[in-house]
Order: sequence, then C-alpha cells, then structure tokens
Amino acid sequence: MNFVAPKQRQQWLSQAEDYADIFLQRTKYFLPHLARLCLISTFIEDGLRMWMQWSQQRDYIMSSWNVVWFLGTCFVIINLFGQLTPCVMILLRKKTDIACAILFFIIAFQSIAYRIIWEPRFLLRSCSLVGGLMLLMVENRKEARTLFAGVPTMHNNAPKNYMQLAGRLLLVIMFLTIVRLDFTFISTIQNIIGGICILCVAIGFKTKLSALFLVLFLSISNIYTNAFWRANNHRALQDFLKYDFFQTMSVIGGLLYVVALGPGGVSVDARKKEW
Repeated sequence: MNFVAPKQRQQWLSQAEDYADIFLQRTKYFLPHLARLCLISTFIEDGLRMWMQWSQQRDYIMSSWNVVWFLGTCFVIINLFGQLTPCVMILLRKKTDIACAILFFIIAFQSIAYRIIWEPRFLLRSCSLVGGLMLLMVENRKEARTLFAGVPTMHNNAPKNYMQLAGRLLLVIMFLTIVRLDFTFISTIQNIIGGICILCVAIGFKTKLSALFLVLFLSISNIYTNAFWRANNHRALQDFLKYDFFQTMSVIGGLLYVVALGPGGVSVDARKKEW
C-alpha cells in the first residue's frame, strides 16, 4: 500500500494555504460583512417569524407554560424587538457589544421558553451561536486595558485572544450535531475529515484553511439537508428545516469570522510564529 510521502503532503498543504491566502486577499473587503450577515441571519429569520406567526407563537407559549394572554404576547414582543433591533445595530456597527449582549439574552430566553436545554442537539447549536457572537464582539472590541496600568503584559494574555479561543471552541460544537452514525464509507470519510478540521480550528492549527473547509462542508450539507423550500406542503417540516438552515448559516458566519480574523494569540499558529 502506497502512502503519500511527508514531503509531498507538506507541499499539498502549502499549496492549499496559498490558495486560502489568495481567497482572503481578494475577499478581505467584503468577507467581514458577509460573515456578519450570515451570523445574524438566524435572528433576523426568527424575528420575522415572530411577526408573521404572532398568534401561533403566542398561543404556543400560553398552552406550553399555561400563562395568560398578556404574558404570551410579551414573549412574542420580546423576541421580535429583541432580535431585529440588535441585528440592525450590528449591521450598522453601532453599539455592537450591547447588541450581542441582547442576543445572548435572547438565546438563553428561548432555550428556557422552548425547553431547548433538555434537547442536546439544539442546545449544542445554541452554544455554537454564542461562539459566533463572541467572535463578532472580538471584531469590534478594542484591546482591554490591563488592571495594572503601566505594567507590560504578554500579548497572548489579552482578553481578546481568550474570547477568540472560546468562540472557536463553541463554534466547532456545531459539527457534532451533523455527525452521521450510519458508518457508510462516504459518511465515515466525511466524519474523519470534518473531525480533523474542527480539531485544527479548536487548537488553532492551520486555522484559516481548516475553517474554510468547514465553511464549504457546512454550506453543501446545509443546502442538501435543510432544503426548506422543497417542503411547501408541510408547514411544520418547513419551519423545522428553516430553523436548522439559518442556525447553520449563523455558524458558517462565525467560521468566516475565524477566516477573516485568524485564530488569535492563544493558538498553535500564533505559537509557531513566536518559535
């Protein structure tokens, strides 16, 4: 059995990284905007759904939690304005930290209201959304001041770098929700390659290249698996697929931020530069 020589494998990786750098160079002006739009897409879709399905959402909360009409209506209003308003702020790049904090609250609020905390798959996806929002905050966050004014600190200890690390770790959780356990040849290969890439993103090794591959992988998987436009005759199925589709788009947006921002100081890539 012939194995690829280490030298040739390294050459392939170098070529792939060169192509990734070319892609970044040509998209550096609009990639952060695309990442931002993808990231908040699930909140925009859910906010619009609150408006279009006002009575259904209100009645669901009333029956699910056995509450009065007023509280059910308050739930819809909070979700409507609590998602669309921060999304507008983020697109306009106004008070982004405050907008992200509101969306953090909405994620927690919905997890309790819809009882997502008892569903591991949906809970993991919510964690991935949190990771994406953390990376959005990193883009707009200035370096935090040290508590000891005038005392120099290591670059890797900056809070911004730890936020990037936490964001990366939470983002890759998304992959765990789409792992296929049928153990066919194709799915096994997909799981192995995808698993290697999420590990690389998590530890910050060949980060941009690995994140780009995951963007491509999730995009193809999302279009194939969550084609909600094909379920016009099944409203419940369409809503479920639409929810999955836009949540995956948000995670893709977070991964695009990893591509645009890099892994940060707490990563293997950063350590390699120091070595």
